[in-house]
Amino acid sequence: MQRRHFVLLYYGLCKAEILPEWFLLTSVGEIHTHSSPNMRTHCLLFIISCILGCSAEFYVIDDRVGLGREFDGIGGLSGGGATSRLLVNYEEPYRSQILDFLFKPNFGASLHILKVEIGGDAQTTDGTEPSHMHSKDEANFFRGYEWWLMKEAKKRNPNIKLIGLPWAFPGWVGEGTQWPYFFPNVTADYVVTWIYGAKQHHNLDIDYIGIWNERKYDPVYIKVLRDTLDSVGYTNVGIIAADGDWSIAAAMLENPYLNDAVEVIGVHYPGTKTVEEALLTEKKLWSSEDYSTFNDDIGAGCWARILNQNYVNGRMTSTISWNLIASYYENLSFGGDGLMTAEEPWSGHYLVESPIWMTAHTTQFTQPGWFYLQTVGNLAHGGSYVALTDRQGNLTIVIETMTHNHSQCIRPPLPQFDVSPQKATFQLKGSFVSAHLTDLQMWYSKLDFETKKDTLFQNLPVSTQVYNGSFTLRLDVDEVYTITTVNTGQRGSYPEPPKSRPFPKNYSDDFTVDNPPFSEAPYFADQTGVFEYFRNSTDNGSHAFTLRQVVTERPVTWARDADQTISIIGDYNLDVSCAVLIETPITGGVFLAARVDQGGESVREAKGVFYWIYANGTYKVTNDIGLSGTREGVWYTLTLSVVSFVASPLKGYAFGIGQGQNNKQNISLTVPKSLISLRERKGNK
Repeated sequence: MQRRHFVLLYYGLCKAEILPEWFLLTSVGEIHTHSSPNMRTHCLLFIISCILGCSAEFYVIDDRVGLGREFDGIGGLSGGGATSRLLVNYEEPYRSQILDFLFKPNFGASLHILKVEIGGDAQTTDGTEPSHMHSKDEANFFRGYEWWLMKEAKKRNPNIKLIGLPWAFPGWVGEGTQWPYFFPNVTADYVVTWIYGAKQHHNLDIDYIGIWNERKYDPVYIKVLRDTLDSVGYTNVGIIAADGDWSIAAAMLENPYLNDAVEVIGVHYPGTKTVEEALLTEKKLWSSEDYSTFNDDIGAGCWARILNQNYVNGRMTSTISWNLIASYYENLSFGGDGLMTAEEPWSGHYLVESPIWMTAHTTQFTQPGWFYLQTVGNLAHGGSYVALTDRQGNLTIVIETMTHNHSQCIRPPLPQFDVSPQKATFQLKGSFVSAHLTDLQMWYSKLDFETKKDTLFQNLPVSTQVYNGSFTLRLDVDEVYTITTVNTGQRGSYPEPPKSRPFPKNYSDDFTVDNPPFSEAPYFADQTGVFEYFRNSTDNGSHAFTLRQVVTERPVTWARDADQTISIIGDYNLDVSCAVLIETPITGGVFLAARVDQGGESVREAKGVFYWIYANGTYKVTNDIGLSGTREGVWYTLTLSVVSFVASPLKGYAFGIGQGQNNKQNISLTVPKSLISLRERKGNK
């Protein structure tokens, strides 16, 4: 048989490709050519018929032209801030089930990367996370919950990569300024101490460290940080910079020392686009924070689209979701923006949302260290495809056809584009042909916005048949396909969690815990300052166990923190009773509030019903001020009962506890037998 070649024209594509005569288009029929004139005539008629009406587009999957960039993984971000706050308060088995959906390989999202906030005692979106060093003279590596979360992730996936990034810094780092770069050695030592604590106290190896989230970078500080890491043996800890826009790329091209210090250029919300300067650095390019979209089906469409197109359009090899899990009070900033939702530890209820399964289409069939092929791209009628290999014979192809209106992320604005049903033929070449692939696993999702009956991450019972190295798919809109040689995928499941229910109508806590597993009391979500369990050794009575506000110096802030320290809990339709102790004379104070309408980054503008008392003997409710006879060093029980709603009901939280005037004094909270007591309001509404 003599091999001949001909030009095959693809209907709908203004291009031609030279193919061998024995090419097979599975959706139409085989082409075999020998020396027979009749067979050649048949082939010619076939070509003409394709020109007139064949709708299959043709895409090549080939490693002969070399590989693309190394794949670094898909991740989630806990922090920025306090986005996992309520997760730690779930009872078992529900807490472990949630963690399995996030981190367990071949089960749910199966994340490759966990990025956490290095707490800085300041408001960083949905709350404050405590620093490991409130002051320069002390260190505590058991504050907060990020240590616990990293250990739980490692327990499920020992290969998961860990990243730390500061949003804010304790005030002492800035030496009384709002700028952490004035003293770069101080800031570098502070960050490296966190890495040390992770290893020494939790056996956690941090893989990457960031600079300052979404704030101006400083080249001198980055070089000092690199030198500090190297000097104490952390040569394997890479620096990601600058967790903002692409501007650092141009600086790296001009500054070889900066270029050497940075391992990864990390950007936020790039809209799947990169810049030429970033490509010229030849550094790893990551979308180190992305998504930030409500986790309904449109959020799932956003996530599915950018997971592919961040590489297709921008050559970014990792995408990290803000946030990991929506585990904070819903009415805080960006409620419900996680890959899944777990905001009711009091009920045990949680929701495995569709973004979890969009993640699984990539994470369950690839691993960091795989390589993208160079043959990736956009589909002719909308959507995109990527192909990755482990260079050991395995191949994974992920295809998405998300439409514009069903895949808009919260940022940046999405330019208009069209997607329509289409037929796509994929031709395997290079080593994938010599491997004689005949059957490929197919996993399928459909976000059905018409019937509202989604198909999520289903392993289709009939494998994809490969004939002569090619296969054809009929693609509808808002779909995701994974075609893979990997056969370990699984849609994990557990029995339905408990039903959703509101915060308890009656709740109390006396904080009597000798060895608390976490530094925060259950359900409290700090919004400015940090409230921690405190054992009052000077009191052998009913006030021995307390919750104490411990930040005494304004941090280097990231958001517009309130002047008062604040923690919130519960629902808005509650009466509140709490015992308080003002520790600072004259200027000290404390308030109790109900019907609070703002939290998170907007906490400074919070409105509600506030009951204030001060160490100088005064009090006020809203704008009414009178003498209360209060002073420092004496315990008082505050009760706030709101008889009726304001004109328009305010969504919000049961109450806030905070200190008045400024945040430079301590307060402690307790009541006999019950530090805090919340009861459902039964009066007028």
